[in-house]
Amino acid sequence: MFGPRPERPVFNARHAFAACLAFAPESGGIFCHRASALRRAPAKAMFQAMSELYHNRVLELAADIQHVGDLTDPDGSVLKVSRVCGSTVKVDLKLDEAGARIMAIAVDPKACALGQAATSILTEHAIGATIEEVIAARDALKDMLKDNGPPPEGRFWELRHLEPVADYPPRHTSTLLAFEAAVAAIEEALASRGLARQTAG
Repeated sequence: MFGPRPERPVFNARHAFAACLAFAPESGGIFCHRASALRRAPAKAMFQAMSELYHNRVLELAADIQHVGDLTDPDGSVLKVSRVCGSTVKVDLKLDEAGARIMAIAVDPKACALGQAATSILTEHAIGATIEEVIAARDALKDMLKDNGPPPEGRFWELRHLEPVADYPPRHTSTLLAFEAAVAAIEEALASRGLARQTAG
């Protein structure tokens, strides 16, 4: 009379983990990324990877990003994209009159939790930072991920929470997006004022 009973959804822990890799801070919801590699991974190895990469502090940072949005008249505005996972981070910023410090910042992150955590660290400490501090943090983060360098120090010290990402090269690009975008926005801002500074990492 009532027809066949609908099948009960089967909980798949691997898929659940894959679905929770990223957040959309502006809505508090989940932002999905391709996770085929995770679904193919053995369950035990995947759970170990998840616990190393997405520990509590990383998830806290990813869910609490400041200055989300756009600046109305930025000195520099740059969007960076990861071709590996499709993550994106846009950074708008304004510099002080001397072109030495960041006076305002806004971000639009659509990235995995690692990219979002790095964006959170950037936005929490960027205002008042010198451009040299931002460039040095980008360089130290890149060195930590790619060359087993020491964790960044100074105002962006919490980037050390991303040190386990070094063992997962496919995640390097998304983790670097925010700081790469910030440095590129600094370059754009300096160029618009006829200034130049060495920012290549």
